[in-house]
Amino acid sequence: MTGDPANSIARLPQGTLFVVATPIGNLGDLSGRARAVLAQADLLLAEDTRHTRQLLTACGIERPPGSIESLHEHNEAARAAYVVERLRGGDSVALVSDAGTPLVSDPGAVLLRTAAAAGVPVVAVPGPCAAIAALSVAALPVARFAFEGFLPAKSAARRRALEPLAAEARTLVFYEAPHRLAESLADLAAVLGESRTAAVARELTKRHETVYRGTLGSLLRTCAADPDMARGEIVVVVQGNEAEAAQEAVDAARVLRILLGELPAAQAAKLAAQITGASRRELYDRALSLRPPRDPPRRV
Repeated sequence: MTGDPANSIARLPQGTLFVVATPIGNLGDLSGRARAVLAQADLLLAEDTRHTRQLLTACGIERPPGSIESLHEHNEAARAAYVVERLRGGDSVALVSDAGTPLVSDPGAVLLRTAAAAGVPVVAVPGPCAAIAALSVAALPVARFAFEGFLPAKSAARRRALEPLAAEARTLVFYEAPHRLAESLADLAAVLGESRTAAVARELTKRHETVYRGTLGSLLRTCAADPDMARGEIVVVVQGNEAEAAQEAVDAARVLRILLGELPAAQAAKLAAQITGASRRELYDRALSLRPPRDPPRRV
């Protein structure tokens, strides 16, 4: 397809709320579909209108005067009903955050609930997300993960928040402010263990993108020696509790074996996955390996 990506959609559906992901650094990550929605939506809701105007200018997207309004944590509850009324009146609305995917540690949840309750169509325009980007380069297990957003700012509260996660078998993902990185790594090491494998990803998609890998203990020491590690936007990825993961696998296998005594492989795997949270595909493959071979047909 040729031409201006902003014109690749002839007309946006009326009365639709678009949740639009925007770049976390590299402007080239803004999709053609996102460009079109940002250019054509009747109303653009921005976490910080100044920041979003800079993004639009950098991407060559023009908006009519008065068509960009704010929606952030301090005014979202008060503005949600107004926005839904505009949607019900036929306006198309695009929601963006300062960077990445809206609602992922950013405002928008109240508006989405209000819109969904009112029967308003909500459409995702997917794209960059710092958590997913960090998982993709952390070199840690990513089949199952738990996104925890920002940890509390105070050490005591942070450790209390981490304690229930110590036994978590899934990979953990956190956002962190650069000035708190050293303290957070110290608390992570204290609660989860210094030997837990982890990664710190900073400035993803930007010029100074860096991924530090190691144990929580070694990353804490690196942070003390390398001031660049605590600069920019930061995502911390921590491997889950391997002992807990091993026990979960044993439990899933046990449930699967019991169900296979009564059910076909596909149904046994489906129920075992629902009971244990394990991968249905992996359980199905295991079920096939556990099934005894069928006896060959007898000749008569």
